[in-house]
Amino acid sequence: FTFDIYRKVPKDLTQPTYTGAFISILCCVFILFLFLSELTGFIATEIVNELYVDDPDKDSGGKIEVSLNISLPNLHCDLVGLDIQDEMGRHEVGHIDNSMKIPLNQGDGCRFEGEFTINKVPGNFHVSTHSATAQPQSPDMTHTIHKLAFGEKLQVQNVKGAFNALGGADRLSSNPLASHDYILKIVPTVYEDLSGKQRFSYQYTVANKEYVAYSHTGRIIPAIWFRYDLSPITVKYTEKRQPFYRFITTICAIVGGTFTVAGIIDSCIFTASEAWKKIQIGKMS
Repeated sequence: FTFDIYRKVPKDLTQPTYTGAFISILCCVFILFLFLSELTGFIATEIVNELYVDDPDKDSGGKIEVSLNISLPNLHCDLVGLDIQDEMGRHEVGHIDNSMKIPLNQGDGCRFEGEFTINKVPGNFHVSTHSATAQPQSPDMTHTIHKLAFGEKLQVQNVKGAFNALGGADRLSSNPLASHDYILKIVPTVYEDLSGKQRFSYQYTVANKEYVAYSHTGRIIPAIWFRYDLSPITVKYTEKRQPFYRFITTICAIVGGTFTVAGIIDSCIFTASEAWKKIQIGKMS
């Protein structure tokens, strides 16, 4: 029994007090509050972000998936086409794979929805009448962009990124014969969940300008240009949760620290009250 560091004090040698009871109740309430706070923090998932220079999705074959949804309320579907160009020599006029044209305004307008891939090099894709059999006299390029997104779709509540920065862009009140340049800076983005699974997407910033462009014959041939370049910086979001050992350590510190401080306060109050009683007894005698 000489190794017992938790030696017991007989009950007849202890003295309960109202102050001690009050401090004990406050102590238990305080411990419960801190315990629930730590438990909430332990269960919750924290999103940590970091920046680094690298191509995160090396298995993509140098391709980026693009999803485009745009409405041109004053241009017939027969005239609407998608063209793709880049610095690797790609020049595709009238891209039709995985695309759909939906007539609007009783056939006078068109909604273009398409999914395609671009190379990871600077380039552009544009909506125009270039692929039409016969060019219209005055094509109206007023439009609304519903969606322009790159890569895999991320639906994460705690990540507020510019994954669809042009979504909702309205150019219906602009000059009908004007061309529109959207200059995009694409930022690779990685999201890693608690299991270690990674999803690859892309955010982008955008600047735009509006101008009237003339061809070499003097005709106005407007288009909606999306000129893109890739950023060398990758943004990574990682889900993390507090380790269990740290949670247990924190709980032990809360319980032990609270009881220790409460014991010191109770001892000080008890000592002061006993000293006051002796003073009062001395005055009476």
